[in-house]
Amino acid sequence: MARLPIQDTQTATGSNKDIFAFAQKNLGTVPNLFKVLANSPAALQAYAQFNGALAGGKLAAPIREQIAIAVAEQNSCTYCLSAHTVLGKLAGLKPDQLAAARDGEASDPKARAALQFARAVLASRGGVSERDVQTLLAAGFTSAEAAEIVAHVGLNVFTNYFNRAFDVDVDFPRVEARKPAAV
Repeated sequence: MARLPIQDTQTATGSNKDIFAFAQKNLGTVPNLFKVLANSPAALQAYAQFNGALAGGKLAAPIREQIAIAVAEQNSCTYCLSAHTVLGKLAGLKPDQLAAARDGEASDPKARAALQFARAVLASRGGVSERDVQTLLAAGFTSAEAAEIVAHVGLNVFTNYFNRAFDVDVDFPRVEARKPAAV
């Protein structure tokens, strides 16, 4: 059970109401992540704006979802693994691609380079090497896409930590992390 209240979509006001309506329209539901983030309208709005801006960026939806899955697996976030498995399917990823992303792998060399770089960013807390950056660029990513990969890692770390800190109830078909969360 969530450690913070799950806000009621029917009584939401202001920016929370607008973001809930947007989620309902685009996802067909208002995920519990949104409802718990809504305890702070500023936190929900920050998430929605960051996520929305990146959705309009250069990276294709399948790579964005693969990054989210790889980061969630590394951070042992069951909520995000569950949510992004569904979103990954909606983005066209096949079961084998979803499973591979959990290990930072992909059969497509460009996607693999993105996932390896994202995992390096996560593991080094941003302290990647020049070689890591050059390997990513040599795989065909632009500077804009490289910047967005780091932004996606950051966004997903935020949601992973939030969901884990407040034990947000999983409202997607459950996908458990392969390794227990580190404490």
